[in-house]
Amino acid sequence: FPNHPQDFYASLVKDIQSLDVTGDFRPCQLLLTGDRAFPVLLDSKDEVLIAASQYRDGRMVVFAHEAMLTLPQLLPLIKNALEWMKPSSTAQVWVEESLSGLSEMLLSNGFQVNTGAPVGDALGIYCLEAYSDEQAEDLIWFVRRGGGLLIGGQAWNWSSKHGKENVLMEFPGNQVTSVAGVYFTGNMGENGIFPVPPEMPRVPLITESGLDIQRDLNSLLNGVTQFDMYDKIPSPLLIHGNLAFPVAVSDSDETFIGAAYYGRGRVVVASHEGLLNTDSMQTFLLNAIRWLMAGKGGKVGVGSDFYGVHSMLLQAMIPCELTSLQEGLSVYCCSAYSDDEMEKIHEFVSEGGGLLIGAQAWSWTYSHPNSSAIAQFPGNKILNKFGIGIVGKAIDYSNEIFPAKQPGDESLNYNFRKMLSHFKEQVENDQPLHPPYSLWCKKLAQDSAAFLQIPAAKSSVFSSVHKHMVELVQHCGIPDIDANNPIDSNSDKAVLFYLSWDLYNAVPEFQSLVPSLNQHFTKHFPVETQTMWINATNNGEKFVWNPDPCVYWVFWRNPLDAQVQIGCHSDDLSNADQLQRPPVMVRRFQVKNARVEVSSLWGGLLYIIVPENSSLGSISITIEDATAAPYFRHGETSVYAWQNDIRHYASPWAELETENIILTVPSDDARKIDDPENLLTTWAQMMNAITELAAIPPVFPRPERIVTDVQIAAGWMHSGYPVMSNIGAMQSIVDMNTIQTEGCWGPIHELGHNQQQSGWEFPPHTTEATCNLWSVYVNETVLNIPRDKAHSDLQPDLRKQRIEDYLQKGAQLKDFEVFTALEPYLQLQEAFGWDAYKRIFAEYQRMTNIPSDNKSKMNLWAETFSQTVHKNLAPFFKVWGWPIEDEVSWKLANAFSPWEEDPMK
Repeated sequence: FPNHPQDFYASLVKDIQSLDVTGDFRPCQLLLTGDRAFPVLLDSKDEVLIAASQYRDGRMVVFAHEAMLTLPQLLPLIKNALEWMKPSSTAQVWVEESLSGLSEMLLSNGFQVNTGAPVGDALGIYCLEAYSDEQAEDLIWFVRRGGGLLIGGQAWNWSSKHGKENVLMEFPGNQVTSVAGVYFTGNMGENGIFPVPPEMPRVPLITESGLDIQRDLNSLLNGVTQFDMYDKIPSPLLIHGNLAFPVAVSDSDETFIGAAYYGRGRVVVASHEGLLNTDSMQTFLLNAIRWLMAGKGGKVGVGSDFYGVHSMLLQAMIPCELTSLQEGLSVYCCSAYSDDEMEKIHEFVSEGGGLLIGAQAWSWTYSHPNSSAIAQFPGNKILNKFGIGIVGKAIDYSNEIFPAKQPGDESLNYNFRKMLSHFKEQVENDQPLHPPYSLWCKKLAQDSAAFLQIPAAKSSVFSSVHKHMVELVQHCGIPDIDANNPIDSNSDKAVLFYLSWDLYNAVPEFQSLVPSLNQHFTKHFPVETQTMWINATNNGEKFVWNPDPCVYWVFWRNPLDAQVQIGCHSDDLSNADQLQRPPVMVRRFQVKNARVEVSSLWGGLLYIIVPENSSLGSISITIEDATAAPYFRHGETSVYAWQNDIRHYASPWAELETENIILTVPSDDARKIDDPENLLTTWAQMMNAITELAAIPPVFPRPERIVTDVQIAAGWMHSGYPVMSNIGAMQSIVDMNTIQTEGCWGPIHELGHNQQQSGWEFPPHTTEATCNLWSVYVNETVLNIPRDKAHSDLQPDLRKQRIEDYLQKGAQLKDFEVFTALEPYLQLQEAFGWDAYKRIFAEYQRMTNIPSDNKSKMNLWAETFSQTVHKNLAPFFKVWGWPIEDEVSWKLANAFSPWEEDPMK
């Protein structure tokens, strides 16, 4: 058999264009979960009336009313269903006596039919109503082994007598069909004649289940007032299943304990195993075990890494055993760091077992940096089927005690699909969002990105969510955004931005829709094919961006283990309150073949990222269907060619490169530069000065980068690779008149950050201070701009006042920061010159076993500087409030003469 839901669907609806579901009956709605169930027929409200699924080796087709099984107009579908389900060409069909109308219809159409209900060793197809659970265990066994099950019934009448909240777990038919992810519900469906499209219809985002989640929360949280996070860093949970819900939520609305119904069983997930293994969590643990048992009693199996759980269960007199998953257990407790028992766990829960499982996924991402935790973390291979995922990041918190949210708290009502459904309905109907939904937009965007990483190709339940997302963006379009038209990051427009980016990256079909979703994407640039050489040598840096000044096809003569990156605006603005540009703009592709197709929703410059320790030298690549960008390389590109040709290239971003730095600026600003050679000569001198002061080789292992952006993640500029700068600082980066007259403080400050070393850094005190040594040095030695003019805070009267204020407050390190912290470094420079710093920085590069605490490091710096200048500097640093130890003071006093010119005397 083919093994894809669309192929299965095609087999079931072969030669059928519509289905007539009319008559003196009213079907119910079916609810689908898991990854094997798929819809066959929807009513006009897009609720499921007929569904199919697989369970182990068998298959089932479920009708939302038993009368549908006897309708002559549905015979073509029933015939297709019997053909799809039969385990062999000679398989027999049994029909329950109550379905005599089905028997007669099949007999009159040439089928051989057996009446009765012999669910035994012989495999075939069994047809029955959904109102008895006497044979439930036998039927499940029958399907597991390869049998087919055709079943019909409705649960709305049953629910009126037994309670709608009990339908999913107690309605007789659900005792069988739920193991395959199909449930009868207490909701009424529709009668009518409904179309049967050639493409499989979508599963509804949400079908009302009738479950009383508040009742479940009361059981799980009974007597629980807080959750102990001491020595635990949990990951957030993605609550995405129709029958999944939060149990414990942080103050930042991150779920760290969740629960779900699946099949006939139940699941509780903790996003750190320590939450289950800790004595302080005993009340919750015992509540969870009782809820998972669902009144059935029995023995609890405990995995070998859950000794704490085992001990607490023994104390509570609950039968338990340290064991792997085995027959006869009622509940199984284990960590989620291995998927070795995945299939056994799925079957165990489907058939009524309770699963208590815990793990965090953030540490896994460190050892799997190019993998998706939500898709590939072992625990998620188990849990995604149940509607819960462990996200590959950590929950930030400052307080180690999380108060327990009480049942009724709005945060315990959050469910990704429920939120997406509400958001879609309101936005498509131009209706405003109201609390709590209006407060969850940012969370919806984050969860959408995570959900789209779950493998969905063979799951109609998951792929249907993708279709709903695509439909949402199709209806609303991709909003415009720029610095003059910012949007709130917790708004519907922001959700559409995130969703568009995520869909573009995860759903190939979405890419063809993009030009119709925003007129911005209809702008065309001239494209061409270029062959060029890149430097594929990297002597140890983590990664190197090689620019290609020209994005769709990349050809390699000799493919290497590299990545292709589109875009240089690498700051992720997901935590910003307001957005002036899309929050994520960089996309990477792993090079696996000689021909690589790459594209990005937002476009951008193209880079080849060379891996660490690559030594391939120059290699040739060909880039096809890309737009050339203005690009000038110092010492190679002709100024004449720049002025008359290159700067007029159509790409919106340009790059200017010299040996140790690359400047990325808007092309409109680059076109105003008549002589990039002069600008880059100055930058080359400034970068050379940076290496001089840092006492490092004159050529960087990789060029530094400065990228200008309309919005960055922190401050006006920030350090890193690349250095990111607000576009408003453009003049200080590329305007020679500004650089020569006003200096270049900000950019060099950030490049100075990149030179700071932990051995002589004392955070938080000197973090924003010692980097300014490079700003002072470069401005004075290269640009001939004295320190008091390079930065207004370094005027003599202000420096003097800062010292006096600091001393009057008692010279305490809590006040030792920024320009106050810079002052002693400047005093030492003014006394001993820049050469002293060059020698001391060189010395630190030779040191080993440098301590990690501030006090020890500050004593080491005082001692090393004293040795460098042959003066006892201990009294100087003491006046500045440094914690100089008596032993160091004594040692320096005996080794060196006093510093008579000490300005702090």
